[in-house]
Amino acid sequence: MTDTGAPTLATVLRNQFELTWALAEVHLGPLTDDDLLRAPAANHWTVRRDGDGTWRPDWDLDEDGREPDPVPALTGAWVSWHLGWWWTTARDHLRGLEPPRREDVTWPGAATETVIWLRGLADDWRTLLTDLGNDPDALAAPAPYPWPPGSDRTVADTLAWANAELMKNVAELGQLRMLRHADAPPQSD
Repeated sequence: MTDTGAPTLATVLRNQFELTWALAEVHLGPLTDDDLLRAPAANHWTVRRDGDGTWRPDWDLDEDGREPDPVPALTGAWVSWHLGWWWTTARDHLRGLEPPRREDVTWPGAATETVIWLRGLADDWRTLLTDLGNDPDALAAPAPYPWPPGSDRTVADTLAWANAELMKNVAELGQLRMLRHADAPPQSD
C-alpha cells in the first residue's frame, strides 16, 4: 500500500477538535454571568443554588427517563454545565477511570470560573487525543462510552461523537449570547 499523504484518523480528530475549540474561544472570552444565567424563555432549564450554595442543574425527566415535551429552552449556564458533565464523563471513561455521577458534577457558579473549568477540560482533551493518537491500537478499541457494552463502536467513534457534541454546545452558547446582545446599542471606541 502506498502512502497517499492523507492525514491519519488521529490527526483528523485532533484538527476537528482544535477548529471547534477555536470557535469556542470566540464566545468564551467575552462571556458574562448575565449571558449564562439569562432565561431565554419561560419554560427553561438552568442551574440553581441548593441549600449549601452549590449550583445544580435542572434535570426533570419522566419515570421512563425522557425529557419533557416540549423540551425546555436552556440557559447558557445549563449548556456549560452539560458540556462540562459529558466531557468529564467521556474523558474519565477513555482514561479507564470511574466517571462521576451526573449529580456530582456541579456548575462552577460564575462565567470566569466556568471558562476556567472548560479550558481545563479542553487541555485534558488535547492531551487525551495526543495519547490515544500515539497508540496504534487505541482508536480501534471498543468504545467505553456513550454506547452500551457490546456495541460495534470504537474509541474513534467516541472521540468523533465528543467533537460533534462540543460543536453543538459551543453553537448553543454562542447563539444564546448573540441573541442576548443582538439589540444592544453598539459599543463606542
